[in-house]
Amino acid sequence: MKDRFEKIKLISEKLLETPCAKIARLWEELDNYVVRCNLCERRCIIPPGKRGMCGARYNHGGTLYVLTYGNISSMSNNPMAKKPFNNFFPNEYALTIGSWGCNFVCSWCQNWEISKQWVVNCNYMDPHAFIDLISRYNSSGTSFSFNEPSVTLFEYSLDVMPIARKKGYFNTYVTNGYMTAEASELLVKSGLDAVNIDIKGCEGSIEKWIGADVKPVWRNARYFKENNVHVEITTLIIPNVNDSEKCFRLIARKIKNQLGAKTPWHVTRYFASYKARERGLPQSTPIEIIELARKVGIDEGLEYVYVGNIPNHPWEDTYCPNCGRVIIKRSGLWRVKVLIDDNRCPSCGSELAVTFRNKDGKVIRWDPVRDILFNEVE
Repeated sequence: MKDRFEKIKLISEKLLETPCAKIARLWEELDNYVVRCNLCERRCIIPPGKRGMCGARYNHGGTLYVLTYGNISSMSNNPMAKKPFNNFFPNEYALTIGSWGCNFVCSWCQNWEISKQWVVNCNYMDPHAFIDLISRYNSSGTSFSFNEPSVTLFEYSLDVMPIARKKGYFNTYVTNGYMTAEASELLVKSGLDAVNIDIKGCEGSIEKWIGADVKPVWRNARYFKENNVHVEITTLIIPNVNDSEKCFRLIARKIKNQLGAKTPWHVTRYFASYKARERGLPQSTPIEIIELARKVGIDEGLEYVYVGNIPNHPWEDTYCPNCGRVIIKRSGLWRVKVLIDDNRCPSCGSELAVTFRNKDGKVIRWDPVRDILFNEVE
């Protein structure tokens, strides 16, 4: 174990010599050069020469550094349906990047090759170079995703997002939502436009699977919504973890009561990955369980509930909540057709909670704040 710590220290010190290392945001110095990281709700206390739980933050002599600033493990020009963002520029693309590390311990992680790997090298991309690639790939915005961006690409995104905004691009996060309130505030101030937050399960049972408390996640989701950030919620439905009708109902009610009925909820099908089978989890989730979750969401009053990881399922589409007309047609992730030209249903005239670009290139925006003005927090 001692040899392992020494190796990590040597790697970390070497990374300090690269552009991927930068003094971190949101931390405080304690006694004897020990620091506390205040970026996520773990608030790791990190001695000199050690990293925090996520593996991306290193204490060098009483100063906390991030080792994953612009340190790109993965990049892809992804359709918004892959995030998923079904009600936010649904037929467009976001240039998506990830790094290394995570602050959760999920045993089913699909991106475990980068989320469970602590950074050892520097693969740096300058913020302006990243922005330049957006137009080259005919993309519409940025997305910080793949592993957990809030603990690995946080400082980088604070620098990237204002530049992207000035050039007319949108900024998105796909996150577990476990950042501190201070971190959420900085993301909003720096130009975050939309966030998909992964609600892993229900309070009292999910903690042993993810190693974290879900209460701050709900707090942050509401904060984003209150501050005009588009919010969509995703729950990966996993047998024996979060697949009970009771849990579905609790999540659906919380979305409606805290975030508003027009907040999209994605209930997605799980397939075993990483150490899921070692933890006794099955190979996949039966489709009928996903369909039950969707039904519960609709029964509880949510207006936009989607199934995911079931190709060509009719509930991938977006329907008018009032009359049921298809307003966005999806054939998998790559073929998305917006069938409206403004925020009114062509059949019944009901207002639609979708932000998109119409055929004339005009951006039709839905105001997320309106969805929660009259909701009481439970």
